[in-house]
Amino acid sequence: MRFIWATRGRTWGFRFLDNNDFADPLPQYELMFTGNETDSALFKRAGTNVGLRFPDPLNREDAAGRPIPHEFVVFPPLADEINSLEQGMDLIWPLVADTYASIWSQVDPSPDAK
Repeated sequence: MRFIWATRGRTWGFRFLDNNDFADPLPQYELMFTGNETDSALFKRAGTNVGLRFPDPLNREDAAGRPIPHEFVVFPPLADEINSLEQGMDLIWPLVADTYASIWSQVDPSPDAK
């Protein structure tokens, strides 16, 4: 896929679920989201990339009752199709919804976990 995806689950904390083949996706993530840490929803264009942050569309919460955010750094050509938060959600969420539904309640969503 052409994005970095960070979120958390019901019992597991913040982690990257898709790193877009970056050995360390954190620098790309920080470039997009630094300065916008408190925004619950975000659409941001930075150069050719797009940053998206939105609450879980199914209103899932973690074990402490906090809403679960999904954060994406989207790269071209996919980013070229996104001009608003709504467009981004409509385009990106269907790509990850099934994956997230299958792991959000697991204790450890890593591929090696059983």
